[in-house]
Amino acid sequence: MRTGRVGRAGQYLALLGYLVLLAFPFLWLISTAFKPARELGSLHPTWIPEDATLANFRQAFEEQPLLRAAGNSLLVAVSAALICVVIATPMAYTLARHRTRLSTAATGWVVVSQAFPFILVIIPLFLILKNLRLINTLSGLILVYVVWALPFALWMLVGYVRAVPRELEEAAAVDGAGRARILLSVVAPLLAPGIVATALFAFITAWNEFFFALVLLKTPEKQTLPVVLTHFLGAEGVADLGPLAAAAFLATIPSLVVFAVIQRRITGGMAAGAVKA
Repeated sequence: MRTGRVGRAGQYLALLGYLVLLAFPFLWLISTAFKPARELGSLHPTWIPEDATLANFRQAFEEQPLLRAAGNSLLVAVSAALICVVIATPMAYTLARHRTRLSTAATGWVVVSQAFPFILVIIPLFLILKNLRLINTLSGLILVYVVWALPFALWMLVGYVRAVPRELEEAAAVDGAGRARILLSVVAPLLAPGIVATALFAFITAWNEFFFALVLLKTPEKQTLPVVLTHFLGAEGVADLGPLAAAAFLATIPSLVVFAVIQRRITGGMAAGAVKA
């Protein structure tokens, strides 16, 4: 009994240490965003600003078009997430329910494709988009994000589909339900948590992505938020730390809000789907 308690306490301590490790950069970012310039240059920085100010936020909005860039990022991220889910869901169901050598090879290729570095595909990708006249367009960037997130989204959904008992589909078929009715009334509710998690993954991936947006978007009016954040760096790489921290803090809020809203619905959606099925 005592050994079990010690082990559980160790697990909680390890989890607490992991949470502290994750929270430290974000808390320091918030602290920096509210510090005046004289505190940012201090040799003895403190966690809590001695004279908190909103000047960094005002300066950030005055220097860069953050709202326009955030609108571009939101459009791209939401579009990429929706398209990715619409494509990946039927593909995942097919791969999970019709297990052949081809489907096994396709699933393996999905996993292997995630190991490809960005720099390996950027040149052929640029040439393809140039031929399609999609360079410097948000639609071209959305297409890139869908293609890039689709393999992992497909792999995630295949696992969720395999967790749905076949007996539920067979029972619905015995009751006279057709394939479309089974998919919509039985499988879809049970897949809701997986679909939500996949959409969240695709959204955050597109929202935070920098490299493709930097290479493919040339017009300032079409640049996304991660690209605009680099404008707070001077010609010699010296950062305007206060406004940069303020803008970066604002850029993290949508991801946190989306995650906070969606994660509460994942467990509830799973239970509701099981009852409905």
